Order: sequence, then structure tokens, then C-alpha cells
Amino acid sequence: MNKTTTTRYDVAEHLRTPEEMAAYLGACLEEADGDAAFIAKALGDIARAKGMAQVARDAGLSRESLYKALSGERSPDFDTILKVVGALGLKLHAEAPRGSFRGPTSHSSSRTAKRRAA
Repeated sequence: MNKTTTTRYDVAEHLRTPEEMAAYLGACLEEADGDAAFIAKALGDIARAKGMAQVARDAGLSRESLYKALSGERSPDFDTILKVVGALGLKLHAEAPRGSFRGPTSHSSSRTAKRRAA
């Protein structure tokens, strides 16, 4: 019987275009379930694909601090996340889940009524 040779899979080797990077980050955001370290690790994968030294320069961070922030072992500060996302040439956006619109709340309705009365 022949032995099967395997190699370690590295997602960074498969993230070649900005579209692939954005799709990967989007998928990770959907799967993260509130785990900020998981998102940091995904950003680290993308940063490795682009070149960690260049991303660090573009984000205004040292390479060492970038590696630590995106290791997946801790949750980096949100300002670090924003710097890295910008340095990667990506954008974050918010989207409401389907069927989640409930209309104006009574709180916002009372503000509207107060403005009309003024």
C-alpha cells in the first residue's frame, strides 16, 4: 500500500485577489459567533497573503505587534482591527438579517412626535 503524503493547508496561499480576501473575511464574520479572536486570525491569514511587512507599514504598526494582534490568541483593540482592514484595502459594512425589520420603536416615535410639536 502506498503512503499518502500530505502537506499543511494554509489558506493564505489561496487568497490571491481582493475579492477572494473579502469573501473569506465575510465568511469568517458569519461563522465567528462573536469570537473576536477568530476574526483577528482571519485578518492575519489575509495579511500573510498580502505580505505582513507591507500591511504593518500601511497600518502604522510594527510587524511584531501586528503578528501578536492577529495571532488568534487574543482579541485586538477595535482601532487595530480598523487599521488592519484599511491597510488590507477592505471595508467593513453592516447588514441587517432578513426579516429583522420591526419598524420604528416607540422610543423613536416619541422623538418624532416631540419634534413635530416643537
